[in-house]
Amino acid sequence: MVDKEDLKIRLNFWRSAVEKLRAAYMALASGGVKSYTIDDRQLTRYDLLALKDEIADAEKRIDELSAQLAGQRPRRAFAVVPREW
Repeated sequence: MVDKEDLKIRLNFWRSAVEKLRAAYMALASGGVKSYTIDDRQLTRYDLLALKDEIADAEKRIDELSAQLAGQRPRRAFAVVPREW
């Protein structure tokens, strides 16, 4: 199990990352710019779909880390196989 300080550090990292991604998405989607730079990464309007997926992934990670910080256990994946008897 990861300690709370490490979870807080990870949560702050993903929150800052999602802020940058959202700013890039909004700038590109509004049409005000043709390209946007995040650190050393160059994005264009053609990257909007990939950027949208990255934002969704980052938000999912934030939700998971927030839940762990609140004391909830991580979700476990399972499958149900329907059968005819």
